[in-house]
Amino acid sequence: MSASLTPCDGQSPVPKKVAAEDGKIYFSYADVHLTISSLVPELQAFHPDVMIAIGGGGFIPARILRTQLKIPIVAVSLELYDDNTQSINASGVKVHQWFDPTSGPGKLAEGGNVLIVDEVDDSRTTLQFCVEQVMKKCTPAKLGVVVVHNKQKEKKGILPDNVLYFAGQDVPDNWNCYPWDAAAYGRDIEEHEKLARHCSSLASEK
Repeated sequence: MSASLTPCDGQSPVPKKVAAEDGKIYFSYADVHLTISSLVPELQAFHPDVMIAIGGGGFIPARILRTQLKIPIVAVSLELYDDNTQSINASGVKVHQWFDPTSGPGKLAEGGNVLIVDEVDDSRTTLQFCVEQVMKKCTPAKLGVVVVHNKQKEKKGILPDNVLYFAGQDVPDNWNCYPWDAAAYGRDIEEHEKLARHCSSLASEK
């Protein structure tokens, strides 16, 4: 199920972007907020009981949704891409942290409606892994996946037909630069936000 790009009442439209001169697309905090918030009506219809935020990219989108959906967040930390080697882990997805399904908000994953949150659906490998682990460790009534951006490319991972899928925006297969990663690209947040505005300006010229 791909969600539409219709914004919530009173919100600005989902922002359009074009890659900067370096071939990367820069997204501001406002871009992320508007895009993920555009999904709120459809997510409310899903009636989620708990969100599983995939760290680190899913943490901020999940926190934005927390204010509007008013449900708790549990966190997992999964690593497909090794920042040190700048390559995909040879052994696949690594689990650095998982939530406790027997206590606190984690108990809501058993028999509840679970919403997995991440910032981008790239190869779909991490999303597939997370879905499989949730279904292995818990028995949710319903399971959904929500991402801010879905890259328009062939996917390596597969999601089961009974998992609902929500994407705030389909984007081209460029390198996405998010504001929380600005330092990783050798920029401060003001430089990053300026580039994000530039990507929006380029889109408005087309």
